[in-house]
Amino acid sequence: MKHVDLVIVGGGSAGMAAAVSAYDAGVKDILLLERSPYLGGILNQCIHNGFGLHEFKEELTGPEFLTRFVHQVEERHIPYETKASVLSIKKSKIVTYVSPKGSFEVQAKAIIVATGCYERSAGAISMPGERPAGVITAGQAQLYLNQYGYLVGKRVFILGSGDIGLIMARRMTLEGAKVLGVAELMPYSNGLNRNIQQCLKDFDIPLYLSHTVTNVIGKGKLEAIEISEVDEKKNPIPGTEKRFEVDTLMLSIGLIPNCALLDKAGAKIGPARGAEVDDSLMTTIPGIFTCGNVLHVHDLVDYVVEEGKVAGKNAASYILGTLEEGPKVATKAGDGIGYVVPGSVALGAEGDVSLKFRCRAPRKNVYLFVKQGEKVIKKLYKLAMIPSEMEIIKIPRKALENNQEPLEVSLVAKEDADHVR
Repeated sequence: MKHVDLVIVGGGSAGMAAAVSAYDAGVKDILLLERSPYLGGILNQCIHNGFGLHEFKEELTGPEFLTRFVHQVEERHIPYETKASVLSIKKSKIVTYVSPKGSFEVQAKAIIVATGCYERSAGAISMPGERPAGVITAGQAQLYLNQYGYLVGKRVFILGSGDIGLIMARRMTLEGAKVLGVAELMPYSNGLNRNIQQCLKDFDIPLYLSHTVTNVIGKGKLEAIEISEVDEKKNPIPGTEKRFEVDTLMLSIGLIPNCALLDKAGAKIGPARGAEVDDSLMTTIPGIFTCGNVLHVHDLVDYVVEEGKVAGKNAASYILGTLEEGPKVATKAGDGIGYVVPGSVALGAEGDVSLKFRCRAPRKNVYLFVKQGEKVIKKLYKLAMIPSEMEIIKIPRKALENNQEPLEVSLVAKEDADHVR
């Protein structure tokens, strides 16, 4: 069995950033494993621009962005293997993987899991109707078009207003396809506002809010779909059906952290559907860290990279025996908040604490409160908040009390905020 100080599972932006960060923090014995033929993960197929504004202070395409990190990995001579599929990780930090070279077990001192996320499919939402060819996830359609050069359809409808679906609405239009519309179950979009403008409004593509697909029609090949308006309980309203003759139904109905390896290893799973971590990004299994979209779904790759750097630095500290340990206080998602990452915060460590979270529904004119018991740690006015945009707030660690009260993030309407002390 081979012994390595640090094994990183996943060679996307989070994994590469973690590898570079760990190396620069003093850990040189690293093995980076990526299941696809190339480093970079999903960025290989994201040929649109908009990446790197935070990290590199310029606008890059996905391949341009990932290439800069590949160069950083190779400049440091960090070993990596592609076409390497990890089968399991254990609490003892043994990693089992297979590649064209064979089957291997590696004993690590620490592990970072950066395996990204996956798309929800038609089966995940029990979509009614037939199951013909032509129903495809937006990410898969993006892969076929941007990497393989295959246009999956000429008359397209998109279910779900996630960012990948919005970007593909524009991409398909530019390639000559007709995008007939986008249906969204919620009464608000689940994509970034800039993508609504640039990918739908700029191309006069209709967005049907509070609508869903209620019938898929076609024998062997997709012929048409029907969408219907839904009520407040998300039930289709009879008599509101609209029919569209299409050859492709593209699904952009949500992303789920790909944390099966961590789940099987015994790590606790948190409300964001990734592993529960402390603010060092270590899971409930000592020495096993996680970062990026496998921890919680991000809206910007720059934030993924930032998180990867934190995981790499702290994994290196764990290996070198310098990671600060001590009492911790739990975090809690309060009123209006869907989840908070990290799940706990160390009281004795240095620096401020970054809390990442999303609101449950669009809100306007609200105050964001961070409290521990009755103590208000931070109060911040927000003109508007939407679930599609991840929020990040920094709080002073020295303001936290060493007690059992959780650190709660909540939203309070502006008119009620003066009553919160």
